[in-house]
Amino acid sequence: MTSSTTAQPGLPTPRRVGTVYVTGGASGLGAAVVDAVLAAGGTPVVLDRVAPPRDGVAHVEVDLADSTAAADAVARLVQDVGPPDSVVTAAGTDACGPLTEIDPETWEKVVRVNLFGTVAVVRAALPHLEKVHGTVVTVGSTLSLRGMSDATAYSASKFGVRGFTHALAAEYAGRVGVTLLIPGGMRTAFFDGRTEQYKPGPDADLNDPRHTAATVITALQQPVGSEIREMLVMASGESSWP
Repeated sequence: MTSSTTAQPGLPTPRRVGTVYVTGGASGLGAAVVDAVLAAGGTPVVLDRVAPPRDGVAHVEVDLADSTAAADAVARLVQDVGPPDSVVTAAGTDACGPLTEIDPETWEKVVRVNLFGTVAVVRAALPHLEKVHGTVVTVGSTLSLRGMSDATAYSASKFGVRGFTHALAAEYAGRVGVTLLIPGGMRTAFFDGRTEQYKPGPDADLNDPRHTAATVITALQQPVGSEIREMLVMASGESSWP
């Protein structure tokens, strides 16, 4: 159950971080969120295709492109670990290139992982989150705000995450906290495997994923009745916003 930490008299009481289900928690931003949850005294639980690098972190291996498997994974974790106090949907994938040069299956898998996987995990967790006035943090992108050439699948999926999150916040207002995180580029393996034209340049200013993960903890610790609806976090020199 979500409970409060001790606070100074007269100041809002931040919530305990509690049990946090993290999609994509085996690498990149998700792994940084796992570390941040542990540092904040919480219990991270990972849903990913592979096991997280940290020993002792509860996890289930699941392909989030499969909505049924994603929902089943949540149910399994509830039985094995306990229900979530919060969910952070950090899993994401990409397929770069002109639309007509990306085969439909590859293009659609980006949407299935980034959008449908997010929705499936959140849907399965909502009954548990509502009992404790828990929090959902979805992960969008600066490409949730504007499209970019050769990124039609990623842009479509992240625009979808943003729209889903806005609607979810309206639907569950007062019952479940909802935050949309919009991160800029980070120094992670997300760009590995791309051709050079789709990798950040040598002088690109990318954020440390640990800094972005710290903002997730801020959202999770908001006192009941207070929510951060949207957070845009990036390196100072990044050019993808505004």
